[in-house]
Amino acid sequence: MATSDNELFRVEELERLIVHHQNLYYNAQPEISDEEFDSLWQELEDLDPDNSLLRRVGPDNAQGWGKARHLIPMGSQSKASDPEEFRAWAQKSALPFFLVQYKMDGASLEIQYEAGVFLKAVTRGDGTIGDDISRNVLSMKGVVVKIPDGFSGGVRGEVLMSRETHRLKYPEKANCRNAANGLMKRKDGTGSEDLEFICYDARGLCTDTGKSPFDDEISKLEWLRRAGFTVVRTEVLQGIDAVVEYRGKVMAQRPTLPFDIDGLVVKSPQIDEEDLEKPRPEKQIAFKFNPEEAVTILKEIVWNESGALYTPIGIVAPVKLAGTTVQRANLCNPDMIRQMNLKLGSKVVITKRGEIIPKIEVLVENGPDVKDIPQPSLCRRCATTLVDEGSRLFCPNELCPNKELHRIEKWISILEIRDFGAALVRKLHAQGLVKSISDLYLLEQKDLLGLERMGETLSLKLLHNLRKKNEIDMADYIAAFDIDNVGPLVARKLVDGGLDTLEALFNADTERLVAINGIGEIMAITIQNGLKAIRPEMEKVLAKGYVRLRRAISKSPLAGKKICFTGELNGMSRAEASALARKGGGVVKNSVTTDLDYLVTDDSSTGSSKNKKAKELGIPILTGPEFLAIARSES
Repeated sequence: MATSDNELFRVEELERLIVHHQNLYYNAQPEISDEEFDSLWQELEDLDPDNSLLRRVGPDNAQGWGKARHLIPMGSQSKASDPEEFRAWAQKSALPFFLVQYKMDGASLEIQYEAGVFLKAVTRGDGTIGDDISRNVLSMKGVVVKIPDGFSGGVRGEVLMSRETHRLKYPEKANCRNAANGLMKRKDGTGSEDLEFICYDARGLCTDTGKSPFDDEISKLEWLRRAGFTVVRTEVLQGIDAVVEYRGKVMAQRPTLPFDIDGLVVKSPQIDEEDLEKPRPEKQIAFKFNPEEAVTILKEIVWNESGALYTPIGIVAPVKLAGTTVQRANLCNPDMIRQMNLKLGSKVVITKRGEIIPKIEVLVENGPDVKDIPQPSLCRRCATTLVDEGSRLFCPNELCPNKELHRIEKWISILEIRDFGAALVRKLHAQGLVKSISDLYLLEQKDLLGLERMGETLSLKLLHNLRKKNEIDMADYIAAFDIDNVGPLVARKLVDGGLDTLEALFNADTERLVAINGIGEIMAITIQNGLKAIRPEMEKVLAKGYVRLRRAISKSPLAGKKICFTGELNGMSRAEASALARKGGGVVKNSVTTDLDYLVTDDSSTGSSKNKKAKELGIPILTGPEFLAIARSES
């Protein structure tokens, strides 16, 4: 619910815009795209979810037509504009399988029958009452006048104009949908014969039992076909991925279809009358196509190098996407290539939703001439065998020239040394002037003056900026050496976990590292290997006095301490006590081991196994208040 004056004003503005554009959509020429309209609707729903406008459908109140009430509710559908949004809906709906239909881009219509005989045809209107345009509908293709089994109820579908008819007879109309909307409401009925009715739903008048006359959605569609109706293309698909892949295939086929479609409708195979009565049924969704999606061909893979990391970039056949011509698409990592079974020559869906480089979203199909994607096996700079972890392909050599260059760039970034841009660092590295972080501090003015476009003033400024950044926090110091798996967050965890000196850091074994919250055994081994390789450089930078470590103002006595909690604690929960220990740099353990520093409990007299073992090992046992006193003190 909107609360502020600005929000209330925006709600009123959105109401006016939605009503205006609905009227144009149903009665005239739309001024905005479906996607732009959907964004207005979504914004109103976010600001004022109970707004009555959200429970209505736009008007199509053509003058001169009688009014009639619907038998089938014509509410709005929830929408997913990309695979991520669809996956979120599908996971929440937890359907055993999906009924997937083309979302025909026409004008909604309900045809009503009584005892098997055509009674009337009603436009969408406001979702409850529409225009009775029966006399025009009787001229349309696909309309059944008499149903053999005496059916009483409504049949719902779309009034459409084929692309061929639009091209030959109505090219002055903006599109097939606009042409169909105009013709089906003409007073003289002219042109109705150029329209076709394709249906996708039916609702029989309920029996005394209150149950639907159809067993499920599949049997309903079969009944519609037997009755003589043209039924929308429908597939039964198992699993979320199958729906996403099918959407990609339909996107590729879309230009060749006889009628316009703007997405898929995905619904439950079971009939749920209660859900259908809702303004936006929860068991179906419009999985729409997006103007920021396109189908193209994957032609080549380029493996970009960034430090030790090798990232695949797809080169695709040029395609228009959101107003620009796209030829490159991100593939993220080797796992993505394998999981999608991508090949050179694959037909793929690419998306662009704010990213600089579009992303390959899903495989459409692999033809007979596709080829496997070659993947580098050796580092191009140091010939070390690359490691393929699935989520990344990288050179494990910490002293690889690529890694050294990236480490220098990381150092410049962490210390925020001004004017040392990436281009300058790469020039210095390429010319052999700076091969390591310590080499930066050996630079002299004459070295810089030898570079292109380097003057005396700039060279002095660069050296000044470099040397004035001479103090650094321990966590930043660790992170600046760009050790694999050790970014600023992990570096901070190492320091807060008690490894706040180089000696402590280098001496930490696997068990000590794993004891730090958030570090597993594999990461611990990677950190150890990285530290071992880069240790001489880390020690040299400090020993030569190029920088010094910033002294911590205070430090918790719990830093690096291993603490186990057991039993009830007075004045706080064990979760609160654990959080306090971690905040002070302590390591919370679940069991009593020989290296434990404290067992915390308010009842050390119990015969619990933890109390017994702590006493046997001579481990100090603290009460809750004693632990609090230590945690809140400073060394």
